[in-house]
Amino acid sequence: MTTRLSARIAAAVLATGAATAITLAGAAAAQAGPPTSTVLTPGNGACSASQYASYQVRADGYATNQGAKFKLLRNGVVIQNTPTRVNAWSGELRSAYGTFPGPGYYSVCAQNTGTANTTVTLQIRSDNEF
Repeated sequence: MTTRLSARIAAAVLATGAATAITLAGAAAAQAGPPTSTVLTPGNGACSASQYASYQVRADGYATNQGAKFKLLRNGVVIQNTPTRVNAWSGELRSAYGTFPGPGYYSVCAQNTGTANTTVTLQIRSDNEF
């Protein structure tokens, strides 16, 4: 009887631990990363990490000095971009507004097309994060 009780307790502990791990992993995957800042020399670019969005997405980009060109990508394809260098840009696509192109992995990128170094800050958020 003691062996059976020990086995049940061990199984319950393992099940609880697995459920907690799955819950925490799911929560981490749905969180926006913090804004990231990078110094870009002329001709260089940087992108945020990709993030899954199921019904809305928002991208923000800021640049110092002469600015930078920004673009929003869905599954690696550009869906919005700035035609010239700017110092601040945001793109927001929502199902509620009819502007969201569909579920997928989104990222925001910046390209320094100027002649001086610029510091860019990028952030991507999705679904319930804004």
